[in-house]
Amino acid sequence: MIGNDIVDLDLAKVQSNWRRKGYLDKIFTREEQLIIATATNPDQMVWLLWSMKESAYKIHNRKTRIRNFAPTALACSLISLDGEKGAVTVDHQTYFTKSEFSLTYVHTIASASVNKLLDIAIKIYSQPNHPADYKSLAADCVSHHGRYLALVYG
Repeated sequence: MIGNDIVDLDLAKVQSNWRRKGYLDKIFTREEQLIIATATNPDQMVWLLWSMKESAYKIHNRKTRIRNFAPTALACSLISLDGEKGAVTVDHQTYFTKSEFSLTYVHTIASASVNKLLDIAIKIYSQPNHPADYKSLAADCVSHHGRYLALVYG
């Protein structure tokens, strides 16, 4: 199983004030909050960690059939300093992540196997170029936010 998440950074900037009191406590562990606080670009780090949690949750939810998105129960760690590679642990299960940054989005893929990350095919569309019926493309996991649609196959 694979998961993915995409965050439209321009929309996130408008929709979410992550700097408001208490916001980070609801979503991020103390360790993750320290990563955000010490990041060169805290805005990008917030959405990187969020996309890591979301992509891992999508696998975990399908695997366990339990719909309980409790963001602080998903603990992120960065394997590479640039944030490209990471891991998310939930219920003693680790999911490995690989993220891509652009000026306008953060995209993360996840898998229970670090080697599987190499085999995942990614297709990212930006409006107005979304496929009319993307469900017919039979992606293994779909994510969309704002202008972006991300389909992954693995």
